[in-house]
Amino acid sequence: MRLVFMGTPDFAAAALAALIDAGHEIAAVYSQPPRPAGRGQDLRKSPVQVLAEQHGLPVRMPASLKSPEAQAEFAALKADIAVVAAYGLLLPKAVLAAPRLGCLNIHASLLPRWRGAAPIQRAILAGDTQTGITIMQMDEGLDTGAMLRREELAIGPAMNAGALHDALAGMGARLIVETLAGPLPAPVPQPAEGVTYAAKISPAEAEIDWSRDAAEIERQIRAFAPVPGAWCLMEDGARLKVLAAAVVKKSGAPGIALDDNLTIACGQGALSLTLLQKAGKKAMSSQDFLRGQKIPAGTGFAGPIKP
Repeated sequence: MRLVFMGTPDFAAAALAALIDAGHEIAAVYSQPPRPAGRGQDLRKSPVQVLAEQHGLPVRMPASLKSPEAQAEFAALKADIAVVAAYGLLLPKAVLAAPRLGCLNIHASLLPRWRGAAPIQRAILAGDTQTGITIMQMDEGLDTGAMLRREELAIGPAMNAGALHDALAGMGARLIVETLAGPLPAPVPQPAEGVTYAAKISPAEAEIDWSRDAAEIERQIRAFAPVPGAWCLMEDGARLKVLAAAVVKKSGAPGIALDDNLTIACGQGALSLTLLQKAGKKAMSSQDFLRGQKIPAGTGFAGPIKP
């Protein structure tokens, strides 16, 4: 098929690579423009832009698709279909209608659960035991279109957002290639029941509140690992990212170390911190961390602890 691909992060790049390998003609690639990143805040191209340029594909980075000019440029590509994955811009009706077979979205949840921007993190935060990929025919709603394909994936008890992202990215890439390999499957409307929304993650959600249940905090840690990383403040005021932890059956005052091995009391239960990262340092195991800095029992870890 003659495709337009629209996507920005690594999740989308996996799908673009699979479509290139499958031999589809990519008329153009749409992506978000380079953004400041890193300590120097240098402009960094998106993973999709980098991949497209490596394959000599034309890349377009409009600030919006609402103008008649942008819509005319899109329509002039005369694509059979557009494939969209974590693009970052809303597609107006004129864009949705321009490809001969419409626009397909690769969405990282089992719709209608977790429509919206952050389905991977929200699924882990909620304690879901399964998620998956939905290939959806796009309409003007927020992830409301009819479904063409759906495949489930178990969320393991220790799986963090990074691992789940990579598994879903690979699944999405495979499913979109399979979907385009023959006549498109008949679209099936989403169920009216079971709709939830995956709101964009706010920076405040990464701060650990030790007054919460240990199981909830453990899910928070997995949902934000490896980035941005759930965090708290140490007694000296240094920020500490917690990238992995295990729930243990101990109790004490929330935010207080219960032993010399980084077991921290929560509102209910406790967490054994197993993977940590201080600002400007590499992630390290709790054993390596404690070789360089002792954390004796009774040490307090700051957080928005409620009385």
